[in-house]
Amino acid sequence: MNDLTAFQERLGHRFRDVGLLLRALTHKSYKNEHPEEEDNQRLEFLGDAVLNFVVAAWLFERYPDLHEGEMTRLRAALVREESLARFAVRLGLGQVLRLGRGEEESGGRERSANLEDGFEALMGALYLDGGVEAAQQLLHRLVEGIAEDILSAEADKDEKSRLQEWAQARLGVTPRYRIVAELGPAHDRTFVAEVLLGKQVAGCGEGHSKQAAERAAARAALESLDLEQ
Repeated sequence: MNDLTAFQERLGHRFRDVGLLLRALTHKSYKNEHPEEEDNQRLEFLGDAVLNFVVAAWLFERYPDLHEGEMTRLRAALVREESLARFAVRLGLGQVLRLGRGEEESGGRERSANLEDGFEALMGALYLDGGVEAAQQLLHRLVEGIAEDILSAEADKDEKSRLQEWAQARLGVTPRYRIVAELGPAHDRTFVAEVLLGKQVAGCGEGHSKQAAERAAARAALESLDLEQ
């Protein structure tokens, strides 16, 4: 409970219903060992919607000069897996996740997919416990810290978009992606993707979804191209 108290202090929100917070922190591997518990997957579904709404509303107010497409790209950058995992690390969410023994022993507290899912579930729990204001209070603080960095680096265009723009302008080709491997058990799948420019493999990457693996492959290709230029 001391860990939960400290965690709530970092959130800036004291839960009226601590059971909601515990559910948000409960990974499905924990439920497998404690069937009486409820895991965080339903809260994750709700939290995803809360995230997108709160971040979209914040962007609309914070950046009145951005066009729709620019806001869409920036929102995507702010709510993608890497950003949510970064927010979770900042809050110390991994340390309070409720994990099964196997997941714990295999490094589950640092696993990006667990951090992302837990953060989304936390947003759902915040909304249910304190309304949209509670979710806004935390999210505004977190996104404020990275939005300007993303804009200044033009990272609001995701890696796939930037690679496509470069490849079409320089080579006259459109990048093609293919999933070349699926690793791990069904509950913790890792996908391996390659990106091709013409017939050449330009980059390879891994992720816990096909989309994340493709972004990682595009990022590897961009890094390689930067080194060559």
